[in-house]
Amino acid sequence: MFSVGDRVVYPMHGAGVIEAIEEKEILGARKKYYVMKLPMGEMKVLIPTDSIIQVGLRGVIEKDKVPQVFVVLQGEQPEMSANWNRRYRNHLEKIKSGDIFEVAEVVRNLMLRDREKGLSTGESKMLETARQILVSELILVQGMEHSEIVGILDDIFVQTPK
Repeated sequence: MFSVGDRVVYPMHGAGVIEAIEEKEILGARKKYYVMKLPMGEMKVLIPTDSIIQVGLRGVIEKDKVPQVFVVLQGEQPEMSANWNRRYRNHLEKIKSGDIFEVAEVVRNLMLRDREKGLSTGESKMLETARQILVSELILVQGMEHSEIVGILDDIFVQTPK
């Protein structure tokens, strides 16, 4: 159970802060919801309190884990399937997991692939989603601005050899 003020990650949406816990009637069912505010885009998301395990809601990582995220981002790209569909599904599963290290792998793999061969429209959208999820959690953990985190990510991929 989470409380107002907790910083959490909602897989496929990103990280945010629980602003309130409200009871609402939606589609005829009365339930309690976490009202989560995302730091980017000022979007709010309602998450049923009784389904946090199913949706994978979790607290943000501890600050001492951030260097490990950057190690993943700076790592070498593993051998990936030449089959676009298989690659896409593999990356989608990693994003859905909600694990920041797996999301960082997706960002790294797609950034490097984009530099080498370019990305399809679907993979470009996936990269943008994964970056947004990663950046939103790093903003909350590091207490930095969006532009600062994006700058750090851009620097990593400028410095990473092809």
